[in-house]
Amino acid sequence: MESPEVRRKLLGSSSAEEVILRWDSSPSEEARDKMIFQSDRSEIDRYLFSVDEIQLSLSSVSIDGSEVTGRCGAGNKADSTMQIAMARLEDEFRNILVSHSSPLDPDLLSGLSTHSSVDAEGFLDEEPGSARSVHADLNLTAELAAHSSMRSNFSVGSSSSLSSRSSYSIREMDLFPSEAICDLRSIAERMITCGYMRECVQVYGSVRKSSIESSLRKLGVEKLGIGDIQRLEWDQLETKVRKWIRAAKSCIRVLFSSEKRLCEQIFYGIGTAIEDMCFMEAVKVPAIQLFNFAEAISISRRLPEKLFKILDLHDALLDLMSDIDAVFSYKAAETIRVQAAEILSRLGEAARGILSEFENAVLREPSQGPVPGGTIHPLTRYVMNYISLISDYKTTLGVLIVSRPNTGSRYSGDPTTPDMEEFGEFEGKSPLELHLVWIIVILQFNLEGKSKHYKDDALAYLFVMNNVHYIVQKVKGSSDLREMIGDDYLRKLTGKFRQAATSYQRATWVRVLYCLRDEGLHVSGGFSSGVSKSVLRERFKAFNALFEEVHRTQATWSIPDEQLREELRISMSYKLIPAYRSFLGRFRNHIESGKHPENYIKYSVEDLETAILDFFEGYPVSQHLRRRSH
Repeated sequence: MESPEVRRKLLGSSSAEEVILRWDSSPSEEARDKMIFQSDRSEIDRYLFSVDEIQLSLSSVSIDGSEVTGRCGAGNKADSTMQIAMARLEDEFRNILVSHSSPLDPDLLSGLSTHSSVDAEGFLDEEPGSARSVHADLNLTAELAAHSSMRSNFSVGSSSSLSSRSSYSIREMDLFPSEAICDLRSIAERMITCGYMRECVQVYGSVRKSSIESSLRKLGVEKLGIGDIQRLEWDQLETKVRKWIRAAKSCIRVLFSSEKRLCEQIFYGIGTAIEDMCFMEAVKVPAIQLFNFAEAISISRRLPEKLFKILDLHDALLDLMSDIDAVFSYKAAETIRVQAAEILSRLGEAARGILSEFENAVLREPSQGPVPGGTIHPLTRYVMNYISLISDYKTTLGVLIVSRPNTGSRYSGDPTTPDMEEFGEFEGKSPLELHLVWIIVILQFNLEGKSKHYKDDALAYLFVMNNVHYIVQKVKGSSDLREMIGDDYLRKLTGKFRQAATSYQRATWVRVLYCLRDEGLHVSGGFSSGVSKSVLRERFKAFNALFEEVHRTQATWSIPDEQLREELRISMSYKLIPAYRSFLGRFRNHIESGKHPENYIKYSVEDLETAILDFFEGYPVSQHLRRRSH
């Protein structure tokens, strides 16, 4: 008990009961309009002292053996006064919370969530356990009897290390000023001591939950159910995924961690795990709202275009897991930790499932119509761009993909699937690398099937050459992809497109060059021997007709890669031009000595060289070759 001098100083001529009743908000309009904790400090201390006096008197009654039921001394006058005091303190508690609860600036939250290892105040976290050991020694019961100050002796200044979070990525902020925290703590101590813990927790949770939800809205986290999220178009979801990742970092590392800090500043040491309960009352619903988005994505339909955003979500959540464990370390928060871990697992499973379904989609891609001009098929571009992106996520997928591709019965000679007997040469590669090789294998298999839709064999070979060359260039263009595919397989792919180029030339030029052979031109016997002019004329006519047909047709064919186009033209020239020059040089005189030589020798060597430049440009040329004057 305080000395008479302290009692007179605090209460003056009033009794503790009179002080409480003076602030009774039920009958007094003046009391309803004013808040005790907005008065001067002496009035605040006087009210708190009065509450303590009544509480101590009720405790004395209980100790003397009087029958006590329910809360402190229910049924007597002192208890009635205490109930009035508790109702008043509940209002004061709510008012202080509301006065200092406002949504946090989203730019500040985003900035802090990606800050360096120095926290928002500019100092490093203290050693783990330092605050816990200090505050465990506080004798709060003694404080109630020692009223040298009506507010708690709890040191707010030292509270920066209350929750010794080990993660340097967590950035705790002081949400309330120290004076407000001291006032809240002094109210909480008295409400909890007098059996009003439930009311205290409910008021705190209600006010702070509303504030946190407002901060979530400012961060772009909407209140959407799992069904609502799954009904959104994917382009809408892509934008929301980017926003969610930024918001999740801000929520876990700053918003929720700062709320936990506030709970500990106000409630630590007052009652058994009350800070846990208050924290969960404030953040459980917002946390579930936050994680519902990632959960909806993890169980949504598995479409190839979703893979990379799912991996982004997976990486972001994986990066946050240690922070989630630190912030939601209370036993009461176990459900949040479990939910986060389950979502992370489902995101990984979704990524594996999408990759498998993508492989099946590539194998079964059904388009039948040949692409014009034998150019690169859209499927080839799509698949190679896709696996280039996969290689960008090789670290994540390298962990998630732990099994080889399911080649199933593809060793059995099934004509609808690739022959995988050669797959054994890739032993030693990681499962992810094998999946990438397998995707290229089934892409080539699909392209081979599509090449059969061309009626012209030469165009079919050109189509294969274009597409396999594109595959090679995409692999070479990505250092990560090249490393994963390996130079051995890259050389095999290069050999395939070169073989296709050789097959194209053979299918196109063998019959043209056949016109320039010597066999059958020479005649002998009787009194004369030499060259048959009639056969020679037919040879020139056949050559002209065939070359014009090839020129007219293959000018509309396409080789998109400029270097490959030029290389093939040069290769064609090496075969055609020397043969034509030789044939023309040896037999020109036989034609020019006869009638209308221009009908047979229509083109010079230079004309053919110029005509070759029209090949593979992808658009029609004039019906007649350009000719120089001869």
